[in-house]
Formats: sequence, structure tokens, C-alpha cells
Amino acid sequence: MKELSLHVLDIVENSLRAGATEVEIRVVEDSNEDILSIEIKDNGRGMDDETVKKAIDPFFTTRTERKVGLGLPLLVQAAKAAEGNVAIKSIPGKGTTVKAVFKKSHIDLQPLGDMAKTISALVALHPEVEFIYTHVKEGRKLRFSTKELKEKLQEVPINNPLVIDWILRFLKKSLNELSGGA
Repeated sequence: MKELSLHVLDIVENSLRAGATEVEIRVVEDSNEDILSIEIKDNGRGMDDETVKKAIDPFFTTRTERKVGLGLPLLVQAAKAAEGNVAIKSIPGKGTTVKAVFKKSHIDLQPLGDMAKTISALVALHPEVEFIYTHVKEGRKLRFSTKELKEKLQEVPINNPLVIDWILRFLKKSLNELSGGA
């Protein structure tokens, strides 16, 4: 994977396969601290300590349709390449948190990619899931919640193509403003 947003998509899909109904995605960009962090927290089945240790092994997967699970190992590799690390905390029956931290100035840091497209795709594909996306950049903050949007939409489905288009445009505009754009 060449962009971190694709890692996010993969990890969230893992969360959903584990039964998550709520997923929080938090991205923090801080030049003063020279970090980029990505945290994905879910309320899925969770994992025991032994499974957490195995989760970063590319030849371990709980999926039956294939014999390898590359999502977490590739994220770990991307973090290590940028002088970072990945921490996985999980409680069986409660959920899992995956946090990846990268040195923001590192030459081998993969680009963040299109987070607006990633979030809008997740909402389109999984309208039953509550997503909270928070992006903090140099102290400025964006927060997007599907629960709050669903309340405003009332009877309009959140995965209506017009709503998904609005979400994509809203996130792109908001992330651009967060970066100091017009």
C-alpha cells in the first residue's frame, strides 16, 4: 500500500469483520512534535493477548478465504520505515485500538493519501456503522460523526449517493481548510 489512508481502510474493514458497530478514526499531524499518528478504535469482538501478538505476522489470519493477513504487518512495516511504531491494545468482548505513529519529517513516510475518499467510501459501504473521524493538524481540528449526520438527515439514508457526494466534498473542503487552504 502506497498511502496511509489505504492502511486505514484495511484496518477498519478488519474492525467491521470483527463485529464493530462503532469505529473512531483519529489522525494527528504535529510538526512541532514531528509526528503523524493514526488511531483506529472499535467496539468489535477484540482479541486475546496471544492473538494480538500473532496479528502482526503476515502468515496469520482469522479469515478463512485466504491464508495470509497483510494489513497490520504492512502498517507496521510502513511505521518502522518512518522511525515509528504500531501499538495494538485489545480486550476480548470490548474492542481493539490500533495506533500507528510516524516521524512526520522522515523521507520514507508514506503520504497520508485521500482520507476524505476513505471515510466517504466506508460510510457508503457500511451505513449501519457509526463512524467518528477526527483530524487534528497543527492544533486545528476537524470532527465528523455519522451519528450526528444521521440525526440531521432523519429519513434520508446516509448512503444515498447525494449524501455520500456531500460527505466527500465536505471532508475535502474541511481538510483543505485544516491545511491552511482557502
